[in-house]
Amino acid sequence: MNKIIKTKLTINNLKFTIRESGEENKGSLIVFLHGFPESSLMWESTMLYFSDNGYRVVAPDQRGYSAGARPEGIENYSMDLLANDVVSLAQELGYEKFHLVAHDIGSLVGWTVAAKYPEKLLSWTSLSVPDWPAYVWALQNDPTQREKGAYVSRFQVPGESEKLISSNDYAILKKLWAGFDESEIASYLKLYSQEDMLTSVINWYRALFQIKNQVDYSVITTNTVLIWGNKDLAISRAGIERNASYMKGKYEMVELNASHWLTEFNNDEINELIYNNISGKDFG
Repeated sequence: MNKIIKTKLTINNLKFTIRESGEENKGSLIVFLHGFPESSLMWESTMLYFSDNGYRVVAPDQRGYSAGARPEGIENYSMDLLANDVVSLAQELGYEKFHLVAHDIGSLVGWTVAAKYPEKLLSWTSLSVPDWPAYVWALQNDPTQREKGAYVSRFQVPGESEKLISSNDYAILKKLWAGFDESEIASYLKLYSQEDMLTSVINWYRALFQIKNQVDYSVITTNTVLIWGNKDLAISRAGIERNASYMKGKYEMVELNASHWLTEFNNDEINELIYNNISGKDFG
């Protein structure tokens, strides 16, 4: 049986906290990217599943989430930089190619890697979130997505979101984490209460709309699977269905009778779906 090792790694002059497992394994590298409001902790069970199946696995606390990787300024949280962190992480570990799995806004980082560095990816699995142009199209054309995504607009106001999220002992986050393991919630609260933590991670959303994005997301050629729960609190069906129009390689969308929190409440099914993608099996 493998175990999770938590360590530090310097990438792009920033010190990242990472979780890894299967360092001695001979299989390919799988990089897991978390979203908001979580951290690499969300992937521990999945990481152990894959390291026990022979893969080398790693999940970083991404830029803004790692205490040593919180540069000031919205410009330091562009998708370009976040995607480069991922590729640089794999290279630092000695891998030129890797499988990529991500959730929530971490999936947008993943779509950016797929758009900018397709030669680096062996496969790409997105949980919950479609490609950026599909999401933007849904925001503009689907009332349900506009309602579900209203928080993104609120995040643009400096200071306001930080105060709202931290008020009443992080009541909003605790509501989002309802049903999570109590030890997991305690770990997240410890992380999110760190100084400058909230500003850094909300800057991801501010950079999306305030920093000009030079990435062309319109052609995704990597072998891709998108897994979506039809009870998702943040992502509507419109963008999910739109997503196929940007896929130029092998592509599959898997709909689950599930919520946004796929690894917390559908972990066995998610592990199997990820495995089917990275091992090259077809979905039947």
